[in-house]
Amino acid sequence: MKKKGFGGGNTITGLKFERGRDILSILSNAKGYSVKGNVIFYLGKEVARSYRKYGLYKYLESQGVDYKKIISKKLLPDEALYVIVKNTLFVIEMKYQEVTGSVDEKLQTCDFKKKQYKKLMAPLNIEVEYIYILSDWFRKPEYKDVLDYVISVGCQYYFQYLPLQKLGLPVPK
Repeated sequence: MKKKGFGGGNTITGLKFERGRDILSILSNAKGYSVKGNVIFYLGKEVARSYRKYGLYKYLESQGVDYKKIISKKLLPDEALYVIVKNTLFVIEMKYQEVTGSVDEKLQTCDFKKKQYKKLMAPLNIEVEYIYILSDWFRKPEYKDVLDYVISVGCQYYFQYLPLQKLGLPVPK
């Protein structure tokens, strides 16, 4: 069930995820990349910054943005990756499932959450993209309607993989 080219791929052009892995640890092991704190470098040049959970609100506060004046409740992203060259915050949520459960319904919230993040980032003139990284559990036919919905509202998904090029990050040679 690959939509618009989304799905697994090779680790040369993107990040392959396994349960319990995160973007910073994967990038720190990728050729040409290094990570210091929440700052991501490629060949020694800063290319992105990572803001997880409450880190996003610490960043907003440092920029003079009071989230309470914009949204009524904090959203805590698994990963919020600000890619400098694209001036875009990629909110990345990782959803792994092995049995039927509440994650099923969480996929249906991406439209609302993307709109909330857009409101948060508007004072800084930063664009927002919302992406799910899903386990193979969601390849089942019963998820077709939900995955179609995710695409229809301008969100994206990939199965266990996230292309660096999609984020605007350099692809190692």
